[in-house]
Amino acid sequence: MSVTDAGKIWIEAAGLAARRCGASRRKPITDSWSRETVMLPSWDGTELETIIYRPVLEGAVPTVVCRTCYPEMDPLYEARAVEYCKRGFAYIVQYCRGIRNSGGKWEPNVNERADGKAFLDWVDSQEWVESIGYAGHSYLALTGWAIADIVPQKVRTMYLTHYGVFRHTSAYQDGLFRHDVLTGWAMGNAGVPITADYLESCRYRPQLTVDEDLWGYRLDWYRALLQSPEPDAEYWNTGFWGELAAIPGRVTIPIFMEEGWYDHHLGSALRTYRALPEETRRKSVFVIGAWNHGFVPSSGGHEGKNYDENDEARALDWFTDLLVDKTVPHGCVREYVIGEDLWRSYSDLPAGKAEHRFYLDGTDFSLRNEPPSGCGESVYRYDPDNPEMSCGGDSLLVSQERQGSLLQPDFIDDGSALCFTTEPLKEPLTFSGPIKAVLNVKSDAKDTAFMAKYIEVMPDGRAYNIRTAVTTLAFRNGSHTREDYTPGEPVRIEFNSWDVAWQLQKGSRLRVEFRSSDFPQYAIHSNYAGAWAEQRAARTALQTIIWGGENGSFISLPITEINKEE
Repeated sequence: MSVTDAGKIWIEAAGLAARRCGASRRKPITDSWSRETVMLPSWDGTELETIIYRPVLEGAVPTVVCRTCYPEMDPLYEARAVEYCKRGFAYIVQYCRGIRNSGGKWEPNVNERADGKAFLDWVDSQEWVESIGYAGHSYLALTGWAIADIVPQKVRTMYLTHYGVFRHTSAYQDGLFRHDVLTGWAMGNAGVPITADYLESCRYRPQLTVDEDLWGYRLDWYRALLQSPEPDAEYWNTGFWGELAAIPGRVTIPIFMEEGWYDHHLGSALRTYRALPEETRRKSVFVIGAWNHGFVPSSGGHEGKNYDENDEARALDWFTDLLVDKTVPHGCVREYVIGEDLWRSYSDLPAGKAEHRFYLDGTDFSLRNEPPSGCGESVYRYDPDNPEMSCGGDSLLVSQERQGSLLQPDFIDDGSALCFTTEPLKEPLTFSGPIKAVLNVKSDAKDTAFMAKYIEVMPDGRAYNIRTAVTTLAFRNGSHTREDYTPGEPVRIEFNSWDVAWQLQKGSRLRVEFRSSDFPQYAIHSNYAGAWAEQRAARTALQTIIWGGENGSFISLPITEINKEE
């Protein structure tokens, strides 16, 4: 994408944001405002560029602030600031250290707590500021979470969307690295231009030296990610990431969180919400819609009329409630159910109160409500040099065209995957939460990956992915440390998808495809044991799923009580 194209995108986004603000119940009260740029000293004297938009009104005004590392989004910030000023809010944008005209060196993440605290303390000290709300999406939400537990007195709330503080959850799943999120982000935010081919970069072995070998620039923070597949690794539990993970448990102000079923931060955000103190959750709101990272509906063949993706109006209304009307919010969780086109509201994140199991039967590759009478083994071959390309996914960022619930190709039985399918459903089947796969497996490799893709096959034959799930033998069953595996040994593995709220239609069938690659959503497993980022070679593996028997392989859907909200 050219710089010109990127600029057009943000100009168009600015126009859309302005129009969506018009749907807020907070109506304009002035058409006059001012714009001022100041170089604000941070805690160590480094000056950070700060742009202040203020309505021309008497007295102190409610103020919304954010901190950003994305100067290309300037048209959006200005359009949003103008709409807030019209409605009586001041709006302040600060650029992170080393970004645009801000001093210092750009180092992702590490300076945001100290710089953010200095920024908020300054805003809090201004006589013209009556109250403060913090707004942020993605990295801008990170800059909010980084100081959510140390805010000064005037800060009443934060509106933080599409981010979670548990970084390992966004980086790895059972030892498999999320390339499309973090390799893509590293290439785009290295601080220097990187022109190397993206997919070639993701395929490169050893991945640990791709920065110097292909990009021509060493990125130590990216290397630290690659060398920390274990959730208990020092990288995730000390320094900035360790501190960030502890913050939600200390938050006392109301938080508005927002996520999408197809946003790459969803898994981390779910953990973040659960980590808030119960008292804070009782006055916080968590909304999960059918959209991706950019609030674009991504529910494939399930077209809906009730997506309610207007985040701009929702934010304005929230800040009106808390900063202007000074109300105490009633906490809740709202989920959009794909396929049902309705919202459900809960007092907390719903936990499946029952499960619906479908058992694998390899005699006819079906999914059955009851265990099959026989037992056996089904085998497929996994070649890392010929990986399955992602087609619909949960944690994609760079490859937006592959993200979400997409029309799936017909399954081709070429020996590289296995496919199991139910009979047409006699009634709709609604579920909310993580889909679970419990499999008896074996492999001829010392370590390998197993992946499941859950698909709804519509009555007319069109098929759309619901969720993907992955695990490895080294980190099977949620292990926090690498475990050994003896080739050919049967083991039982259990792995979950990220949560989703979905209704399978009457007449639809559930299809599950098992493979061992999903690229570039995940790194390509080499079928060798050991540190994945240091491996230089790969080998083909034979993968076996064992079905039937008293403890057979099955898929479990989390069924919960229906609480519809039109």
